[in-house]
Amino acid sequence: MNSTDYGLELKYAPGAQIVSDGTRIEGYASLFGLTDQGGDIVQKGAYAASLKRLAARGDKVRMLWQHDPARPIGVWDEIREDEKGLWVKGRLLPDIAQAREAAALIAAGAIDGLSIGYRTISAERDGKGRRLLSEVELWEVSLVTFPMLAEAKVGRKSDPAAVQANEMAAAFRAATLALRAE
Repeated sequence: MNSTDYGLELKYAPGAQIVSDGTRIEGYASLFGLTDQGGDIVQKGAYAASLKRLAARGDKVRMLWQHDPARPIGVWDEIREDEKGLWVKGRLLPDIAQAREAAALIAAGAIDGLSIGYRTISAERDGKGRRLLSEVELWEVSLVTFPMLAEAKVGRKSDPAAVQANEMAAAFRAATLALRAE
């Protein structure tokens, strides 16, 4: 099944971690090849055309608070695909009240999720009914309170326990998905 208009969709990154150091944020907003709770799998290269179009017109993917287009809280300075997924690096803007609140919430561990907002350009179903996203138009990457998956967490460089907890959550999630697939 190919489609040209699914409308705006939101996706929480399975297995993603972001690292926050004050107002700087970096990490994976999406990982390739993993099935999310909605039954979608983002395929390698799915973001390439979108990122190229954005760059050609001098535009950027937006950093939003909770997917709310009325609440931008920072800028993504770098977004790229690599072998693992969609990597983002940006900064919260301290002149924005919501960004200061987001930084404080991240530092306290009260908020720790990343999520993408996008429109599907091309997708098809596999034999298990999962949607394989081969091309998406990336609109925004948000900081969110409730990521869909336990592994979609913010990590802090200075907090090895949080990093270890994220790694353990990812391992448990992978084992759960493997057991469900059998």
